[in-house]
Amino acid sequence: MLFSCKKFGDVNIDPTKSANLDPINQLNYVELRFGGDLTINERTSIILTMPMAQQIGGAYYTRYGSAYIENRQYMSELWELGYPNDVLNIVDAVVRTTDKPNLNAICRIMKVYVFARLTDLYGDIPYTQAGKAYIEGTIRPKFDTQKDIYADFFKELKAAAAQLDVSKDAVNTELFYHGDLAKWKKFANSLRLRLAMRLIKIDDATAKAEATDAFNAGLIAGNNDICKMDYNNITNGYAEIRGNGVSVGINQYQDDGRPRICNTLLNVMKSSNDPRLNYIARDYWVNPDKLTDRLDVTAQVKAQVGLIGVGPGKYNYDDFLGAINIDYPGRGTLSVPNGGQKVQLADFIVRSDAPYFHMTYAEVEFLLAEANTRWGLTLGGTARQHYENGLEAACQQLALYPTGPALSATEIQNFKQSNQLAPGKELLQIDTQIWLAQLMNGPEAYSTWRRTGFPVLVPGVTAESDVTTIPRRFVYPLTEREQNSTNIAAAIAALGGNNTWTAHVWWDK
Repeated sequence: MLFSCKKFGDVNIDPTKSANLDPINQLNYVELRFGGDLTINERTSIILTMPMAQQIGGAYYTRYGSAYIENRQYMSELWELGYPNDVLNIVDAVVRTTDKPNLNAICRIMKVYVFARLTDLYGDIPYTQAGKAYIEGTIRPKFDTQKDIYADFFKELKAAAAQLDVSKDAVNTELFYHGDLAKWKKFANSLRLRLAMRLIKIDDATAKAEATDAFNAGLIAGNNDICKMDYNNITNGYAEIRGNGVSVGINQYQDDGRPRICNTLLNVMKSSNDPRLNYIARDYWVNPDKLTDRLDVTAQVKAQVGLIGVGPGKYNYDDFLGAINIDYPGRGTLSVPNGGQKVQLADFIVRSDAPYFHMTYAEVEFLLAEANTRWGLTLGGTARQHYENGLEAACQQLALYPTGPALSATEIQNFKQSNQLAPGKELLQIDTQIWLAQLMNGPEAYSTWRRTGFPVLVPGVTAESDVTTIPRRFVYPLTEREQNSTNIAAAIAALGGNNTWTAHVWWDK
C-alpha cells in the first residue's frame, strides 16, 4: 500500500473547515459579532457595565454589576469568546490582505476597535502575539502593557486612515459603511480622539497631541457619518448574531425580569429638563396571563406617582410600591403593580433590529468640547458650540431607531438654552452628556465614568457584596492563568499582585 498511491496531499485538511477564508467575510463576521453576540453583550453590557455605570438595574441578573457581586464567569466571557472569534479572525484578515490596501486598512481599524474593548476592561492583555497560533505557532502569547498597546493604537489608526485610497480596491460588502472610505477615515480619526481622551489622567501631553491630530485629520461631522450597525428583527439565541445583542438581552423578558432605569440616569435627565426623557423612560403594563399583551401606561402612571426608577444596587421589588389603578382607553380599569410603576427603557430602544451605535456624532462633539475646555483649545469651534452641537445630535439620534421619535426643533432649542455651560462645572456637564450619549453601549459608558469621574456615582453597596467601591476592571479568566501562567504573571504583578476587579487599569489613575 505504501507504494501503490502517492495522492496523500489533502489527508491533513479538515473537509468541514475552510483553510482560506475570504477576509471580507472575516471582517463582516467581526463587525456583526461586536454588537450582535448575545453572550458577550448580555454579560458585558447588561449584567456588568451598564449597571456599574448606573444606567440600568433592578433585575435579578443586573445585580452582579449594580450591587458588585463578583461573578468571574460573566467577566471572562468577552475574553473567552472574543479571542478565538473576533481577535483570531481580524488578526488573520489583516495578515492576508496586504495585496488589498483598502480592505487591509479597514481590517486594521477594526482590529484596534476590537482590542480597545478588551484592554479597556482588562488592562494588560495579549496583543502583538494574539491570534497568531496558526500564523506563527504562538500558542501562549505574551501580555503587552496597556501603555504600549495604546501607543500602537494611535500609530495603527493614523497609518490605516492614510492608507485608504478610492483609486484602489472596493470594499462595498463590508457592513459598517458599505465601503465608504471617506467615512472609514472619519471613524478611524474619531476612534483615535476617543482613545486619546482616555489618557487624560495618565499622559496629558499625549492625550492633547493625539486629540489635536485626530481633529486635524477629519472627524465624524454629522449623524450621517456615525458608525452604527443595523441589525435584523431577530431574537437571537446564543449562536445567532443577526439581532442587536444588547437589545435582545433586554427584550427577551416581557415582565418584571426586564431591567429598570437607574435613578442616577433618571435624575440626571430630570435635572436638565432633557426632552429625551419623555421618550426613553416608559412604564408598561403587562398582562400576567399573556405576556405579549403589553401596554404603554406612562401617562397614566406618571400622573399619579411621577417617573420612578430603581436605586443603585436594588432589586425591582426593593422600595416596594403598592398597586395603583388606572383607566386605559378601551381596556377600562387596570391594576399597575410595583414593577409596572418603575420606568424601563422604551420598547423602540430595545427592539432586536435597533442599531448598535459604535461611534456617534454626539460623542465626537462632546469630546471636542471637553478637549477645548481642558486645554484651552479651539478645535473647530468653542467648547459651547461643540457642547450644543452634541446636545442637538444626541436628541436627533433617537430618530435613527426603527419607530424612534423625531424631536421637534423647539424641544431641542429649549434643551440647549436651559443647559448652558456653567463656569467651573463645564467638565461635569460635558462628561455627563458623553455618559448619557453612550446609553446601550455599556463598556464605553463605564470607561467614560472611570476616566472622568462624571457623573458622580454613589456606590450601591449591599450586604451581598464583598467590596465597598465601584469595581474598576474585569478579572482575567481562570483558563488564562491555567494555560498561560508565565505570561499572565507579569500582568498580575503590575496590578499589585492581585487579579481583582477593584484594581485599576493603566490609564485609570
